[in-house]
Amino acid sequence: MSDTFRKMRNYVTGGDNEEDRGFVEEVKSDLDCCKSMSWATRIKGFIICLAIGIVLSILGTIMFWVSLTAFAILYSLGTITSIASSFFLMGPLRQLKKMVDPNRLIATIVMIISIALTFCAAFWWKVGALCLVFVVIQLLAFTWYCLSYIPYARDCVIKAATSCC
Repeated sequence: MSDTFRKMRNYVTGGDNEEDRGFVEEVKSDLDCCKSMSWATRIKGFIICLAIGIVLSILGTIMFWVSLTAFAILYSLGTITSIASSFFLMGPLRQLKKMVDPNRLIATIVMIISIALTFCAAFWWKVGALCLVFVVIQLLAFTWYCLSYIPYARDCVIKAATSCC
């Protein structure tokens, strides 16, 4: 069994050493931060907010052919709303702390800068191709950021990409 799959199995089963068990307990404690809402309410809020973010991003993509500014606003708001959906799962303060965690910091910075540059390309520079480039960077940074929450997902993506090359 490969090392990656062993680590994933240990994560799911609670780990076979103290470090793995500590990580699992940390994840469980992260999910208990919003005690004022029931777990079902938090899940519903997460799903609704995520769905709104996805719809905004899709509408933004459609608006690319109609209005560059509408495209930039809707797509970027969709990304921001999708990130905000996790506030329901772990709370806003804990989510913001996790965003600046060393493991996610670069993805967070790239995502924020690409959102700002998307607005610049749409509002001030009015260059559609450049706006599209920044949206693609925004999408890639958001994907990389999301993968950081799935244990060993980034390693799997890197291994898949290197095997394709």
